[in-house]
Amino acid sequence: MAREQLQVLNALDVAKTQWYHFTAIVIAGMGFFTDAYDLFCVSLVTKLLGRIYYHVDGAEKPGTLPPNVAAAVNGVALCGTLAGQLFFGWLGDKMGRKKVYGMTLMLMVICSIASGLSFGDDPKGVMATLCFFRFWLGFGIGGDYPLSATIMSEYANKKTRGAFIAAVFAMQGFGILAGGIFAIIISSSFGARFDAPAYEIDAIGSTVPQADYVWRIIVMVGALPAALTYYWRMKMPETARYTALVAKNMKQAASDMSKVLNMEIEAEQKVDVVQEKHANVFGLFSKEFLHRHGLHLLGTTTTWFLLDIAFYSQNLFQKDIFSAVGWIPPAKTMNAIQEVFKIARAQTLIALCSTVPGYWFTVAFIDRMGRFAIQLMGFFFMTVFMFALAIPYDHWTHKDNHIGFVVMYALTFFFANFGPNATTFVVPAEIFPARFRSTCHGISAASGKLGAIIGAFGFLYLAQSKDKTKTDAGYPPGIGVKNALIVLGVVNFFGILFTFLVPESKGRSLEEISGENEDDGVEMEQSSIHNRTVPV
Repeated sequence: MAREQLQVLNALDVAKTQWYHFTAIVIAGMGFFTDAYDLFCVSLVTKLLGRIYYHVDGAEKPGTLPPNVAAAVNGVALCGTLAGQLFFGWLGDKMGRKKVYGMTLMLMVICSIASGLSFGDDPKGVMATLCFFRFWLGFGIGGDYPLSATIMSEYANKKTRGAFIAAVFAMQGFGILAGGIFAIIISSSFGARFDAPAYEIDAIGSTVPQADYVWRIIVMVGALPAALTYYWRMKMPETARYTALVAKNMKQAASDMSKVLNMEIEAEQKVDVVQEKHANVFGLFSKEFLHRHGLHLLGTTTTWFLLDIAFYSQNLFQKDIFSAVGWIPPAKTMNAIQEVFKIARAQTLIALCSTVPGYWFTVAFIDRMGRFAIQLMGFFFMTVFMFALAIPYDHWTHKDNHIGFVVMYALTFFFANFGPNATTFVVPAEIFPARFRSTCHGISAASGKLGAIIGAFGFLYLAQSKDKTKTDAGYPPGIGVKNALIVLGVVNFFGILFTFLVPESKGRSLEEISGENEDDGVEMEQSSIHNRTVPV
């Protein structure tokens, strides 16, 4: 590795926190804001879609999406995200972070708008086009995971890198919150303008024709934040670590970072031939990679996989909680637009009280406590609370104990966010070599999305009552919520065990963590780094 690279990277590592750090957080974070809005907003409108397109004349309850359609509408974006994480993660290492970054954003903008324009009034036509565009929306969202994490890690300094990457991820919480708030505003506006009776009073009249605009507007607005940040993403220079370590253009890296850091960094013209000769050349699927980083990749993929099974399975008891505390009355007592309002209000309260605070606790403490301690603590408390919900489950179902159930539920997901939901995103962006960083983060994230698909849908079927007469419409009998919660407790316990495969990366340079400093086959001239004065 040439000394020119070391000067640039050392300048980044020791730079004081300054304006460009916050600019990078906002630019990368707005992508995650949009990701969360787009992924979670569909859960606000699935009941409405059922009422509009699957109404059954004479039915006691409003129409609902059939299980296969519900699974497709909710799950197709997750499948697209998984594919996008793998593809764009690989592409980010091949073409560079910046070149690929704009592609993902434009894909998200186009597909958000197209999802809301799903054509026709025939259920099959609307659902087919909605699913098609939501898959490609997810594909774009998937690319944002490895690229945003990698860019933020490569721009940050050693001291606060964890907080910066976690802050980008924490924008998800605001995206979920914004989705709920916007749905409240739209449903309130339409509800005030187009008054309608409850379903039990007038089944057909309870869903006014204008309700079709409600879900389309909610879905399409996700394009706005992404479109607004496109210009700024294109203005960001390529990261110095990619330019220097992967593209081998030390002069360009020095020039780019001189502008970013607002200081002079001189690139030396002479490149040490011996160092170039010994530069690390092993591939991703080589024995050398397996030896150096195989266990690390196993650790990041398994922990993210296990975490997302638990995190996305929250649908298991969300509806029970909302109904128990009176946040969502029985569907037949509301009209279609009222139901959107009630669901949006409930999800906003959960996000405000549990999801958002958890993310920002991680931002505040990750560079003090370290990634390992926070992830271990999070999995531990998730295990404890899952078993505390599961073992005395019959106790929690009694009306007098519903508040306790809500508190336990909120704490479970507080410690998911102040825990592995954030750290599994941060760590893969730090521990792998620069030329594999985006790819390995994409693999880890895709493993998580596989867990999300299992959690969101596998457990939806698994948690159905053993009694066939008590299952949700269209679902076969399962093992019951109590047993499903016990399984989730075991899943979280395995998360604790696999966390021990993941190294601590707090306060160390990316090259030191990944072992790139040792790959040159020659002793690096550390004195030349320490003797240089780097103004910050």
